[in-house]
Parts: sequence; structure tokens; C-alpha cells
Amino acid sequence: MPSIRTRFAPSPTGYLHIGGARTALFNYLFARHHGGKFILRIEDTDRERSTPEAIAAIVDSLKWLGLEWDEGPFYQTERYPLYKEKVQQLLAAGKAYPCTCAPEELDAKRQAALKEKRKPGYDGTCRPKDGSVPPLPQGKPYTVRFLSPKTGATVVEDGVKGNVVFENLELDDLIVARSDGSPTYNFCVVVDDLDMGITDIIRGDDHLSNTPRQILLYQALGRTPPRFAHVPLILGIDKARLSKRHGATSVTAYRDMGYFPEALVNYLVRLGWSHGDQEIFSRDELIEKFTLENVGKSAGVFNPEKFLWLNSHYMKNRPLLQLADEILPFIEAKGYPRRNDREWLAKMIRTLTERAKTLVELVEMARFYLSDDIQLEEKAAKKFLTPEVSKPLNELSQKLAALDDFTEPAIEQTFTAILQEKSWSLGKLAQPVRVALTGSTTSPGIYEVIAVLGKERTVQRLRQAVDRIPRP
Repeated sequence: MPSIRTRFAPSPTGYLHIGGARTALFNYLFARHHGGKFILRIEDTDRERSTPEAIAAIVDSLKWLGLEWDEGPFYQTERYPLYKEKVQQLLAAGKAYPCTCAPEELDAKRQAALKEKRKPGYDGTCRPKDGSVPPLPQGKPYTVRFLSPKTGATVVEDGVKGNVVFENLELDDLIVARSDGSPTYNFCVVVDDLDMGITDIIRGDDHLSNTPRQILLYQALGRTPPRFAHVPLILGIDKARLSKRHGATSVTAYRDMGYFPEALVNYLVRLGWSHGDQEIFSRDELIEKFTLENVGKSAGVFNPEKFLWLNSHYMKNRPLLQLADEILPFIEAKGYPRRNDREWLAKMIRTLTERAKTLVELVEMARFYLSDDIQLEEKAAKKFLTPEVSKPLNELSQKLAALDDFTEPAIEQTFTAILQEKSWSLGKLAQPVRVALTGSTTSPGIYEVIAVLGKERTVQRLRQAVDRIPRP
């Protein structure tokens, strides 16, 4: 059996969306599982819509997801001489023919067919009637059409759907080269897959209708088609096809929202593939366990809440120093001063990971750590920063300023001494302190907050809070 070779072949007309990322992931895992090769091919023949920015975004997204390719990226626009050669091969073999039908003429026939509720398709005006291919027209524009068989059936032996049968009579003679000589999508795909030795094609089932035509082209070029597997599309929570109205749909959008690549890989693979009841997989586990037999026939439903839960799992289990590195771009994006003290950042992050679900959320929750320009919530300040707490807050600031050992246990002892003296519960002192330090009534444990803020910043904020308390 030849070595497995899969490919991901996006058209660079926009960002890499969730469905495309899952296709790339399935091809990557299938190749890795079988010890084969994963090839990246950029299908950029649509020159009007393909952009360098989209190509860069696709490449960056794949790298961010860790889907490293073994060969490529190859670009179809650099392979035109090969496509031209293969068009000539079909013409010489009598398996393609020139078509001089004008575009306006074809469009009129298409509109008439739709009006009469007939299936629109080429009516065979230029198709050779006696089996002989006419010479190429001189001085007149023409396209080249594939001479598709009109009898029998083409069977797609699908690795997910089983056998799917297409009657050849239903397949019209598709154009393989336009009048300007440029090749068409279906033809380029076939030539590239043959030239690159692709053994297995895993793609969305929206491509299934192209497959019988492509199989016939493989055969016309004298080669055995690759194996096919068409996976169901991804739907939104409302069971409609996933689109922008369901929220973010591109890989870069989730990256910029502070999701982790491992979480997106883990979530995408479970949209259509399963291994028992297991939900969370390492990369090595996915490579070991991934097979097409466990790809389902029904569409996967993209549930943002479940994805967020999965991302929070990765947040809680991530090494703190790694998070300290990963959070830096998000801190800078918010305009906070850059902090290069990884140990301090890790200490800060440890107090927030139980609540935060994304890196963006983590930075939002860390605002009182990252900036001294905190805004006190008016309602909270009015309720807790009262004349009654002015003296205890002042006393606390003095005692904390005098601490040599500024650690959580020492901070707790300082609190305890004041609470015992006043016969107060912890909340009666902790809430005013929390408002003074964070601007809000909700935060991590107050001893943790003080230890992370440090002596100088804590004392300064407490004194500022005391100064704003109205005199009785």
C-alpha cells in the first residue's frame, strides 16, 4: 500500500473559517495516524478574489493551530504550464473538445431551462456527434470541454457516506479551460492531486457534487482516483449552516478573542468525530486514535458555550509561566504598561484562572493589577467606604506598610489583629478594602490581591480611599 498523502487546499478569498480548519485538521490527523504526508496547496486561480492577505491569514492560522504541513505551500497560479499540458493530453486523446458557444448564448439557455424547471446544463451544441474531435477553431474564441460519458454511472466509494451513485447522463460536459486558456477549478484539482500523489481526499460534503466529474477526469487522464471521504458540514446552534450571524467563524477571530489553539483543535475534532465518551484529547492522543470509521454522518453543531467551557479547562490546566507569555500581547492591546516580570504575571494569573475563560477575559479581570488608574464603582464606594471604616483602613495601611514579610500569611495575621480588636467579621473589613484596591465588590481572595499588588501599591490605594471618605 502506498504511503498515505493527504492535502488541504483552501481558496485564499478570505480568512480560514471553522469548517476549513476542521477539514485541515482531519487531513492532518489522518496523515499523521498513518505515518503519511500532509500537503498544503493554495488554490488561487480566482485572481479577482484571491489576495496575499488571505493567503497570509490561512498560513498563520494553520501554524497557530499547530497543523504543520510536510510539503508546500504550492500555488496553482504557478502551475499553469502543467494544466495546459494536461488539457492538450485530453484533446489529443479525443476526451475533450473545443466549444465556441458564446457566454451570452449559454446564459440564455440556462435561464430558459430554469424557467421551464429543467436542470440547467450544457446542451451539447458543440459536442462531437460521431466520436471524432473537430480541429481547434482558428480566429474564434473557444473553451475546452471534457467529453463526459453519457451512459452508465459513476460510483463515489465514500469513506464516510458509503457508496454514492451518480448517473453519468446527469453530468454535463464541464469546461476544463476557459477561452483565455486559463484552467478551471475542477480540472486543476484533479491535475494537482495526480501530480502530488494524493491518496486520500477528506473534505466537506458540499464538494460531493464535484466528485463524480473529478473521478471521470482522473480516469480520462489514465489514473486511478484517490479515495474520498466527505464529512458533514458544521451547523450553528439553530441547525442552520454556520455563518457570521452565529458569531465568530474564523480561526483568527478566536485567536484574537484569547482562545487557545489546543482548545480549538480539541473542539473542532469533536464536531463530527468521536472516541467513546472522551471529550478532551492531547495532540498525541488524537493522532493515535483518529480514524474515518469514527467520523459521523450527521452534521456537527457549533456550540459557543461548550467551546468556551473547553477553553476554560485549558486555562485552568495551563502552566502559569506559559500563560504569562501568552497574555502579554493582550495586555499591550489594552494599552496597559508592558510588564516583563513573568513571575509576577504568573502570580497575578493564578488568582484569576478559576473565573477567566479566555485571555481577553483574563486581562479584563486583571485591570486593577495592571493599572493604578482604577475607577471605583460609585454604588460600591458609597456603600462600603463610610466614615466607620476610615480609621480601620488607615490602621491597616500603617500595619501593612510596616510588614517586612509581605506574604499572604502575614497579611492575614494583620487583618486578624484588626478584626479581633473591632470584633468585626472578615467581610466588614474585607469589602471596603476590596473596593479600595480593585474598585469593585468582586475580586479574588483579598489576601491574594494584596500580595500580588505589593506593599507600595496596596498602601497607596488604601490611603487614597481613606482620603475620599467623607468626614463625619
